[in-house]
Amino acid sequence: LGCSRVWYLCFTWISHFLSKIYPKYLYLHHILQLLATIQTFFKYSNLWVSACLCGFYCIKIANFRNSYFIYLKVKIDRMVPWLLLGSEILALAISIVIYDLTETVQNSNHTFTSQENFWEARIPMNKHFFSSIFLAGFGYAASFMVVIFAAVSLLFSLWRHKRTMQTNSMKDLSMDAHIRAMKSVLSFLVMYSINFLCLVLTIIYAMKEENTMTLVISIYLC
Repeated sequence: LGCSRVWYLCFTWISHFLSKIYPKYLYLHHILQLLATIQTFFKYSNLWVSACLCGFYCIKIANFRNSYFIYLKVKIDRMVPWLLLGSEILALAISIVIYDLTETVQNSNHTFTSQENFWEARIPMNKHFFSSIFLAGFGYAASFMVVIFAAVSLLFSLWRHKRTMQTNSMKDLSMDAHIRAMKSVLSFLVMYSINFLCLVLTIIYAMKEENTMTLVISIYLC
């Protein structure tokens, strides 16, 4: 999780610096697509690995009598490598789609020579823009739902455990584990909410072509 976040920030700042210092350099063959693909890969790797970590906290610490939940609690240690591998494969698949969308949009931006051709190139660009936005929103929403489910499950488990331990005045290690996990999961929940809010604001200001506000939001998000 730390590696994905650090590399995501590094490539985000590299792309921002290149776009401001060497704007023409980004339009060389495959440079823009490559930066967007790498940045997208580490971005979704960050989202899904943090979602897996929240799910791991929930399954490992929460106490429920459901047979399927008990089975997951027993098997979760062996499932963690496969969950991480699945997260990386999913992030790679989304980044490949983003690479194809970026290449299509860039080609359509360079193919028009008249006003009529401009509108012909503008239509597929809008389609690909909304396709990429839908893909980004789906990735956010799916991982966000995992974090919300983990937070609600831990809160419910902590509430049940506190009710059963009200008569016990001794320090309970299980309750301490619940509280430490809740702090981590709630911090992830706050960061996910900020990410989602910044995504919505970026879409709004990008459609209004207000580049200054889009840059400010990107800097704040980093």
